[in-house]
Amino acid sequence: MLGLVYDVLLLAVAYVTTRLAPSTEGLRLKRTFDSVLSVRAANKILLTVENDGDEEVSALLRDEAPPTFFASKREFRVLLKPGQAAELVYHLTPPERGADAFRGTYLRVDCPLGLAVKEVKLPTEQPVRVYPNVLALREFDLLKQRGRLKDMGIRRSRARGLGMEFESLREYGEGDDYRKIDWKASARRGKLVVKQYEQERNQCVVICIDIGRHMLSEVNGVRKLDHVLDALLMLTNAAALAGDFVGLLVYADTVRRYIPPRKGRNQVGIVIEAIHDLIAEPVESDSAGAFAYLASRWNRRALLVNFTDYEDEDRARTLVQAFGPMARRHIALLVRVLDPRVNEVLVPLPETLTQMYAQAAATAILEDRRSAGTVVSSSGIHTLDSEPQDLAASLVSYYFLVKERSLL
Repeated sequence: MLGLVYDVLLLAVAYVTTRLAPSTEGLRLKRTFDSVLSVRAANKILLTVENDGDEEVSALLRDEAPPTFFASKREFRVLLKPGQAAELVYHLTPPERGADAFRGTYLRVDCPLGLAVKEVKLPTEQPVRVYPNVLALREFDLLKQRGRLKDMGIRRSRARGLGMEFESLREYGEGDDYRKIDWKASARRGKLVVKQYEQERNQCVVICIDIGRHMLSEVNGVRKLDHVLDALLMLTNAAALAGDFVGLLVYADTVRRYIPPRKGRNQVGIVIEAIHDLIAEPVESDSAGAFAYLASRWNRRALLVNFTDYEDEDRARTLVQAFGPMARRHIALLVRVLDPRVNEVLVPLPETLTQMYAQAAATAILEDRRSAGTVVSSSGIHTLDSEPQDLAASLVSYYFLVKERSLL
């Protein structure tokens, strides 16, 4: 009986203290983040909490982000006096592209005597869209301005003065091509002077994406198509900054999307909107139909980049028949994503029967891929094979090489 009285008394005190808890009517919360989040990247989320009420509020705050997102921090201790504001920062890493929403913000407000807490929900529900890694484009722009693209693994030629458009004259230096010496200017100045050329602008890059069954597989737990989209964005951004035209063709069993080549930074945004919701489909791609469609709409010489996969000679021959004719007019590049696990399996000496079978399978896969690559390269089509972590850098490096050698 005494215990029951104690429990009732404790509940009564807790109820009273909860009623005496400071009001949260004056609390205002604003959540600030980029209009779109980047997949598999740490996106900054800024929470601004203001207390417009007349009472001091001490609480534990929890912002309910989409449950599948990884949050660097989920709960914050806040103490706000009347008229005071606080800024809270954490980072969200979405695992995949798509649409989701914040579920609101919850507060556990401290009550007098510390016997209870009062839970309050702030109506901060907010939709969120996850796109390919847009944050990487900002890093690219910053490093390019500082001349440090090599920090991203992007290689550029050390040769100077490449291009076709005359820019200026400068003193002859070690490594310069003697054929570019301006003899008249050298005679006037009394020293050797070479013509400096700048890379041509207004060239064209057309990016083609196969979203058929060959792009359904995953590499390191991430869809192969997602790796492709990140690399595609980096190439699009690099070409736009260089003053070139950029176009897009998405195909599976039919052409799904086509964006005619245009120049300017706005084109990057148009491409982002066109690819952010792409999903690989379990259908056989009609490569021949896709490139016939492209050929009927774009004849000007371009760098054609085709993201797809070819695991054996039969698939390679099919691609050569479809893509090969484009190589006569354009620079045709086939890009495929390699799975690093295949090579990792071959490293240790097999100790079990399972490991022996795994190595035999990996060896067969590599041999098939090499044979397929030989079929493609012998047809005049350029190839680029890269593991996911190097794909974007390798692709942009290839683009710069084409520009620096004036191949377009």
